[in-house]
Amino acid sequence: QVQVVESGGGLVQAGGSLRLSCAASGRTGTTFAMGWFRQAPGKARDFVAAVDWSVSNTYYADSVKGRFTISRGNAKNTVFLQMDNLRPEDTAVYYCAEAKWGTAGRLEYARGYDYWGQGTQVTVSS
Repeated sequence: QVQVVESGGGLVQAGGSLRLSCAASGRTGTTFAMGWFRQAPGKARDFVAAVDWSVSNTYYADSVKGRFTISRGNAKNTVFLQMDNLRPEDTAVYYCAEAKWGTAGRLEYARGYDYWGQGTQVTVSS
């Protein structure tokens, strides 16, 4: 069984920064990619960013390009999300997910991932 655990959420003022961390443990096997999604109250779960494990290509939602940076950690199956210049509309529960296989075209969709964390709350005050 694979466990995915996020950390690093919190409350920050608009314009501030947060760094989210995620680690997948257990019977991890081969990883194709890891990604971040977010879900605000009453809204769907939206893609934020992803990184593939083969060549470390990165993918971003248009709403976070230039502000958020996804990166792989040195430890196996870890990923970070550096969030800068945060806005109130970034407020959401942020979920980390691991894809064991797939293609780049699937990484923007929740169905492209196999294991999910419980989420970490990010709140940006105006």
